[in-house]
Amino acid sequence: MTEQADTHAANAQAVQAVERVYHAWDAALGAKDVEAASALYAPDCRLESPLVRHLLKSEEGIVAGRDKLREFVRVVFERTPPVRHRYRDGFFTDGRKLMWEYPRQTPDGEQMDFVEVMEIHDGLIQRHCVYWGWYGVKVLEQDRYHR
Repeated sequence: MTEQADTHAANAQAVQAVERVYHAWDAALGAKDVEAASALYAPDCRLESPLVRHLLKSEEGIVAGRDKLREFVRVVFERTPPVRHRYRDGFFTDGRKLMWEYPRQTPDGEQMDFVEVMEIHDGLIQRHCVYWGWYGVKVLEQDRYHR
């Protein structure tokens, strides 16, 4: 019974650490705070998103390492279009993987639609993938991140 209780306590701590990342990421995004956002990532992190290819004109949609990620996040925060809102309704986690949706339809109208998935290790984001819905892709096609 003690081993089971220890496992439950460890899982609860992992979930709390992931929940902290979820709220801290949203706060950094809302404030467009590049340093606060970057501090949530491991030094050897990877971010994958179509936005990487679009903004950096790279062959792959991958940013590797916290230093390169910091520069990418700076560009994203500078160019975020007005239809990029932060409405979401909860998250899912197993204490290692964190995911949530920004749905297109919100109580206040439309927003860019994404699903974000993060792998968290030692309280830091190791891998972050952003999966885009049709409305978000339309924003890219209209080049609204460059205006």
